[in-house]
Amino acid sequence: MDPESDVTDAATDESATVVRRYYNALDEHDYGALEEVLSPAFSQRRPDRTFEDRETFVAFMREKRPNPDTSHDLASIVVGDDCVAVRGRVTDDGTTLFEFADFFELEDDRIDRLETYSR
Repeated sequence: MDPESDVTDAATDESATVVRRYYNALDEHDYGALEEVLSPAFSQRRPDRTFEDRETFVAFMREKRPNPDTSHDLASIVVGDDCVAVRGRVTDDGTTLFEFADFFELEDDRIDRLETYSR
């Protein structure tokens, strides 16, 4: 087995794990874990708003999230070089509210940037 492929596989697994931690933190309302998985320079662009820093994003999710009782049902995770793409749906009590595609950029095993698209 090629040693470089081991490194790539480990990096791929770690990137997917970081992204799964992000969704778990949101779904479980674990805002400390959410803050830990995001870099201090975190930003998110999504159709309805943009968050320019980690603190604003975490505060929004904690205090102003329109429907905090939703869950993220992940259909696929694709990992590239410092980038992870996720396709899934947001559900509330088993009912699909919308589908999404998230594109994460990671740095030092933390989420640095997130682009979200939904329909």
